[in-house]
Amino acid sequence: MDSPQSHATFSDEFKRETWKQTLLFSFQSLGVIYGQISTAPLYVLGTIPENDLKSEETVYELFSFIFWTMTIISLLKYAFIVLKADDDGEGGTFALYSLLCRHAKVGLLPIDTSANEVMQYEVRSSFKVNVKSRAWKAIAKHKSSHYFILFLALFGSCMTIGEGVLTPALSVLSASSGIQRSLSYISHKCFSSQRKQESISNALERYVPVPTACAILVCLFMLQHYGTHKIGFMFAPIIIIWLLFIGGVGIYNIFYWNKQITHAISPVYLYRFVRNTDIDSWRSLGSIILCVAGSEAIFADLGHFSKKSIKVAFVCLIYPVLISCYAGQAAYMSKNLHVEDFNNLTESVPRPIRHFFSVLSLFASVVGSQATITASFSIINQCLALNCFPRAKVIHTSDKIHGQVYIPDVNWLLMILSLTVTIGFHDIVRIGNATGLAVISGMLITTCLMSLVIALYWEKNFFLSACFLIFFGFVETMYLSACMLNFHKGAWYLVVLLALSLTLMLAWHYGTVKKYEYDLQNKVSTEWLTELGPGLGVSRIPGIGFIYTDIVTGIPAFFSHFIANLPAFHQVLIFVSFKSLAEPHVPPSRRYLIGRVGPRDYRIYRCIVRHGYCDHIRDTDDFEEEIIRSIGEFISMEESDFESLTSPEGRMVVVGKPLPGQNVLIPLHDTDSTVGSDSFANNDSQISPLDKFCVPVKKKVRFMLPQNCPQMRVSVRDELQELIDARESGTAYFLGQSHLIVREGSNILKRFLIKTYIFCDKNCRQPPVALNIPHAALVEVGMVYTI
Repeated sequence: MDSPQSHATFSDEFKRETWKQTLLFSFQSLGVIYGQISTAPLYVLGTIPENDLKSEETVYELFSFIFWTMTIISLLKYAFIVLKADDDGEGGTFALYSLLCRHAKVGLLPIDTSANEVMQYEVRSSFKVNVKSRAWKAIAKHKSSHYFILFLALFGSCMTIGEGVLTPALSVLSASSGIQRSLSYISHKCFSSQRKQESISNALERYVPVPTACAILVCLFMLQHYGTHKIGFMFAPIIIIWLLFIGGVGIYNIFYWNKQITHAISPVYLYRFVRNTDIDSWRSLGSIILCVAGSEAIFADLGHFSKKSIKVAFVCLIYPVLISCYAGQAAYMSKNLHVEDFNNLTESVPRPIRHFFSVLSLFASVVGSQATITASFSIINQCLALNCFPRAKVIHTSDKIHGQVYIPDVNWLLMILSLTVTIGFHDIVRIGNATGLAVISGMLITTCLMSLVIALYWEKNFFLSACFLIFFGFVETMYLSACMLNFHKGAWYLVVLLALSLTLMLAWHYGTVKKYEYDLQNKVSTEWLTELGPGLGVSRIPGIGFIYTDIVTGIPAFFSHFIANLPAFHQVLIFVSFKSLAEPHVPPSRRYLIGRVGPRDYRIYRCIVRHGYCDHIRDTDDFEEEIIRSIGEFISMEESDFESLTSPEGRMVVVGKPLPGQNVLIPLHDTDSTVGSDSFANNDSQISPLDKFCVPVKKKVRFMLPQNCPQMRVSVRDELQELIDARESGTAYFLGQSHLIVREGSNILKRFLIKTYIFCDKNCRQPPVALNIPHAALVEVGMVYTI
């Protein structure tokens, strides 16, 4: 399990970071989150058709758009405003949504509707609504606004995933095209025959860019399992060399070709462009928006680094270097409109160092893809915890920074889709059109959610929130209209990708909610279980039975179905529920809620495990030990005046990790002895058909009571000893295996969503409860759910 300090102090560690740590994080961030925006010059101006660059004045106007777009969106919006709206160190659209779920009560997820009196988690939140605004009341009143906000969060997440597919294909293919041009230039030097030169150039154009890009993409995605920390140190030096190179070339081009380009930062050129624009000119803005591609990834990857390090790296290095690069490229273009491929970045590089640039750009393009891939992992990890994405295995690649994750299934899916885009389009203009639409759509979603956060979470007045929405929304809507003009030129692929991913998320969320509602409606009262006894033919056998269920009150229907067919249950029963809260981390000291089901003599407990959407608690080997220890703590403190919550079943105590030396149950690490056989031998008279499910296994940790503890009452000591003996006898794990059936007469949409959920549920490689449960001790009880 996590160390006691892990999640509780995660954001505090970043707040207390020294300048040395800030510079170290800034260095790593260059190789992880700034790769995309740093390599954008490879394709921003290069994806604009040469015919649309008609004059020197047009180049000035487009550079003016680049300057002000980076200043307004990347610098002002993201670096200085949006980064402040982190959710305990986590960023992205779902982080904004989780803030609204907690503070504006707009949640529609199962965690928001289940036993609120038990699951409310307000202790860590400093947010208090002093005076409920009209906006707060209107949003809380209208359920349709809750659905709309959830749709925005899912839509924004899909856009981030879309960038994770398109950006690697775009950046790597752009760099591969530069390699092809360098090889063509070398071939022209080697062969004097024009016919031979043309044939070699055509062969290189056909066989170099796409195969090279595909090979690089495969290598890139195969590196992901090393994790953000290693990738950051591996890629950061490449980005630093790349930034110094393009920054130096940009300054050289400004002084060598056209110093007057600096005048283009004047907003007058924006006005001239809008005044003289036509459809073709306006369409070129769809390429200009790519200069801020990666800004959304900066926010989504916030969980990997600190806000200070991200801001320092952008303001002090990324922003000035990129402005210099774009200015230098525009200076070259303004004086070379007659040169073939004059709008390609490679052509603006001085010829003596052009071949070096081509190789460097190839490495930089690989790094440029990393930001969106990492952002996709972060977003999907959040969606998984909030039941908005099918189950997938999440690997945490860092013990210190819990936002650094790797999802193997998603990684290979992104690789396949990126290869499909590269091979299918093999054209950076079409891929760029789709990428531009993904970039601006994600930014527009963030603007909408951020305006709500300003009003409802920061408690700023409505006018300030409206100004944020109108100002940034107007700029981004302008670019969105330009991207829509390119719909038939590649942008349609993003819509197809959006339809598939959004359908998958909505279907999984809908199926999860319906399944949970069915569990609530069909649960059995606790009195039904406590009234069962030998007089009704139901026996208690040695051992512990773990019953995993989504409901936090009552008895799940699948367990009552099991008892009805096999009338026996264990000496100790523990109902375990995992509940994800709409926040990134829950400290171990406040993770467990323990209570009783029925009278003390029945030895039936309920354990609610609360976790954040960035916590990883299910993939640990010692989870059973943690539950046993927590119940032991509960037994010892039950009648004391400890912090507790009231549930319909009685009092529930908040149990955390004890301090060293204060364990009620003393752990003994013993991996060599198999326990349980003696207990079975001494209980022959109680043998029942259920005994085969109570499997004695090698215990990594065994427990014993402290020898000298005079303040412990006899009744408490007896109950703790009974808990230890039950564990020694063996453990069984009960899981409900649901089979969903659509109710007769349901509409087509409901049938489609449920069928999609069933398909995903059957094909998920990750089990519903990933706790490394021994197969011999697992009991799956099938239930038919008529939805």
